[in-house]
Amino acid sequence: MEIPLKKIRANVWEVPQSFKAYMRTPARIYAAQELLDKMRRDLTLQQTITVAALPGIQKYSLVMPDGHQGYGFPIGGVAATDFEEGVISPGGVGYDINCGVRLVRTNLREEEVRPQLGRIVDGLFEYIPSGLGLSGKVRLSFQQLDEVLRGGTEWCIEHGYGWEADLERTEEGGRLKAANPARIDEKSKQRGAPQLGTLGSGNHFLELQVVDEIFDPELAKAFGIDEQGQVTVLIHTGGRGFSHGVCSYYLRKFEREMSKDPELARILELERELACAYLQTDMGMAYFEAMCSCANYAFANRQLAMHWVRKVFEEALRRSAEEMEISLVYDIAHNIAKEEEHVVEGKRRKLCVHRKGATRAFPAGDARLPTLYRNVGQPVLIPGSMGTRSFLAVGTETAKEETFGSCAHGSGRELSRTAAMRQYRGSDVKAALEKRQILVKARERTKRDVRSKRGVPFDRYGELAEEVSAAYKDPEVVVRSCEVAGIAKKVAAFRAIAVIKG
Repeated sequence: MEIPLKKIRANVWEVPQSFKAYMRTPARIYAAQELLDKMRRDLTLQQTITVAALPGIQKYSLVMPDGHQGYGFPIGGVAATDFEEGVISPGGVGYDINCGVRLVRTNLREEEVRPQLGRIVDGLFEYIPSGLGLSGKVRLSFQQLDEVLRGGTEWCIEHGYGWEADLERTEEGGRLKAANPARIDEKSKQRGAPQLGTLGSGNHFLELQVVDEIFDPELAKAFGIDEQGQVTVLIHTGGRGFSHGVCSYYLRKFEREMSKDPELARILELERELACAYLQTDMGMAYFEAMCSCANYAFANRQLAMHWVRKVFEEALRRSAEEMEISLVYDIAHNIAKEEEHVVEGKRRKLCVHRKGATRAFPAGDARLPTLYRNVGQPVLIPGSMGTRSFLAVGTETAKEETFGSCAHGSGRELSRTAAMRQYRGSDVKAALEKRQILVKARERTKRDVRSKRGVPFDRYGELAEEVSAAYKDPEVVVRSCEVAGIAKKVAAFRAIAVIKG
């Protein structure tokens, strides 16, 4: 059946609630026409529609401009459920809980860093292990892991891995207070204890960048972005195998329990990947508290990565991190379910806001923002794909009113990893980037590392082939779509000078 789409305004579309009997709200799509056409090629729109069946969902089921097919929710999906009477769904958070992005600025210029770029990249590759299953330099006992799960970034600062100023520049101060390590299964803890302070694999990366263009000088300055050529660092990682284990554990538990409730059983019959539980039940609250623990782990993971960035720059450039002003601009999650208050039908309500591949985007004046950004608005970080520009934007009132203060989180995949590896060779991708003076460092695969897939030859730089920019949508179009729709405002763009991949 053709999906009916009503154009609300430029780059905003709606599927009416009447389209399917199970829909409890309309579905809203934020996308330029060319992005909407791409969403039609997979299950993005159908998944957005199905999410509207969740008990307690408020206003709309939403998908952002970088939306594409995911597990349960589309990646780029946003849905808010009533915190007291609605459900929570692991498919609305994702396997990599609190995968997120951290932007770090310096007072350095490209010409100061270029001569030492190789040394810096080698140092970062050593200090921040990249790749599947690797361990970090900070090894934790189970007791220490529990401390991290409760404390998040605060634990890092208390143990000398950062500055006090980092806390207020991290979403929620880098700590979700509802975290409860007792809700985490032992197998997941065994996976998580050795992996803190690592980058991981897949689309995770660490990029050295320079400011390429400034769209709003006043806002840019408020965020510490002063001029073109200024060196910055972008860190993209999350909860690693630890979060994956926790998500898998609760998905299995949810599926077993849902059949006991007729309403939830209907959701399971409609879409198994939308496994959920009422938040105000033992099962729902157990997942929520476990997810908050995973979020704190991921905040700590990115904090440790930034700590090693400071250390490597100090060693390579023989100056202190304070002298180079290596400071955090902002750290933001984009796979999470948050307890937040929003206005629904004229009344403030406590909601559980699921953002899966979507990032928070609160406007100036919002009391939930740190004091230093309250008068200008929240920094919104939208990374590009490997070799394309990344963006710093700011939240808007329109986002707060329409999308529960949410925006796109990146480019959004267009080709699967297998399809990308069939079309591209990692060595060719590496050479093409280095021809553009972008230094690339990636862990080389061996034939033992990967199982061969039909039609996919072994590639020692397979990670680069999987993440080639052609496998992603154009970030320029995604960010422009956000701006036209009114859910974010561009502040600055960055280009890479070095990329570290798993």
